[in-house]
Amino acid sequence: MKITDKKYFKEYFENNENKIRDLIQNFDFSEEKNNFEYLTKASAVYSSNIEGNSIDLNSYMNYELSKEKFKDGKEVEEIEQLIKAYEFAQTNTLIEKNLLKSHEILSKPLLIKSKQGKYRIEAVGVFGKSGITYLAVEPEFVAEQMKFFFEELNELLNKKLDKIEVFYFASLIHLRFVHIHPFRDGNGRTARLLEKWFIAEKLGKSFWKIPSEEYYKNNQQEYYEAINLGINFYELNYDKCLPFVEMLPNCLR
Repeated sequence: MKITDKKYFKEYFENNENKIRDLIQNFDFSEEKNNFEYLTKASAVYSSNIEGNSIDLNSYMNYELSKEKFKDGKEVEEIEQLIKAYEFAQTNTLIEKNLLKSHEILSKPLLIKSKQGKYRIEAVGVFGKSGITYLAVEPEFVAEQMKFFFEELNELLNKKLDKIEVFYFASLIHLRFVHIHPFRDGNGRTARLLEKWFIAEKLGKSFWKIPSEEYYKNNQQEYYEAINLGINFYELNYDKCLPFVEMLPNCLR
């Protein structure tokens, strides 16, 4: 599937047009600095929580207030590096080089140095309680798939899009990236960052404030079920993608 594909847009538009326009109109996009920084930290905490990090937002913010009273550890480092990746993305253009840099930043607690910001050279799968739930594309095809991915992404970045289209394509970008699974680790965190990065590139920096990561965390089971469109990269059925694509606008409620 191409991320530029509008095959599902008509149904998406009919189901979501008024909701998205109303939610965007009523969402608080004020540019207050402290609020922006806080929401960036919240994004990183919730995205980390989805991947199993046990530090909640309240605990992390209290850690920041009194670091000397809390024990540092890998989970704190995961969040702090992800915050840095968001801050990097917020001040840099969405291109492949910068996406790889953002992964290099966020993956420091996750991977050895030689694999940070580098496409994987290993086979990877997603595993659940009963075993493997998804097998990603073979490592020898990752670079090729990412070449196609960025060609399509650049097409969208250079094209004038309505706000409804931006949200639609942002979700497809998120979904396709996760299915390619281009890194050894950190794919989910990068996909959620990428989704928001695309929206902000198209609609403005204030859209970094949308609480998509919080929404996905609070609806984690639905999130994982909606991502699961097939047992492997070659059996993905994007005709079932609408439940996932329709999740993103709900974060504005």
